[in-house]
Amino acid sequence: MRKLLIILSPIFIFAKVHYAKLEPYETITLKSAISAEVIKSDISLEGEIIKNRVVIKLDSKLDSIKLSSDKKALEIIKNMLSINSNNLSATLESLNRRENYYNRVQNIKTISKTKKDNAFYNFINTKQKYLSIKEKIESLKKEKLELIYDRERLKDNISKKNIKIKNKFLDKLLVHKGDFVNIGTPLARLRDLTKGKLTIFLEDDEVKDVKSKKIYIDEKLTNYKISKVWLVTDDKFISSYRAEIVIKSPKWKFSKLLKVELR
Repeated sequence: MRKLLIILSPIFIFAKVHYAKLEPYETITLKSAISAEVIKSDISLEGEIIKNRVVIKLDSKLDSIKLSSDKKALEIIKNMLSINSNNLSATLESLNRRENYYNRVQNIKTISKTKKDNAFYNFINTKQKYLSIKEKIESLKKEKLELIYDRERLKDNISKKNIKIKNKFLDKLLVHKGDFVNIGTPLARLRDLTKGKLTIFLEDDEVKDVKSKKIYIDEKLTNYKISKVWLVTDDKFISSYRAEIVIKSPKWKFSKLLKVELR
């Protein structure tokens, strides 16, 4: 009698292995928003994480002079507005009196035509003076608004000429002292090291339910998930879909090649 030998083999779930270079979460190229000469470029800060510091300065001498001049001009306009406002009040009082006098005498027959005409002309001249002062005040208000705008624009220009970096890694400064930059000229390359990013390329059969899969990095289980999957295949790897894993606090060195498995 033959014996039937049945061998029960365990079922293994195989995960495809990917290798990805740990990269900074974001690379940023700072570009000039203004045209000016570079008067400072602190090359010594390259390769450091800059907390809060000006690393590039563009020439703002003329802007500062104009800003100071506009400040003085604004004070003069404020004084002129005050003077003209007081003058307008006094002229309005005079206008009301002359109008009342003219209205009172124009129908009195015993008053000569000459006096009536004088009363009328005095009333009209005072009214014209009143309107002229009022027009002057409106013109000063407009000039004041233009100066305020001009001062804010100058402040904005000066701030754009002091290139400050906050909590970023300064990879490379792209300009040097003495260079002249135009709008859009690259000034510095920065990297965001507060998070890391792993890029892998998935085959078609891996994409399904990929965001629910567990991620192992260098054979260790992590709590990370796929952050993003491109809906079209990659330009370079034409049969694969690009996917990214964002990690909050990298424990590995950037640019290190890591083994990534999705199970």
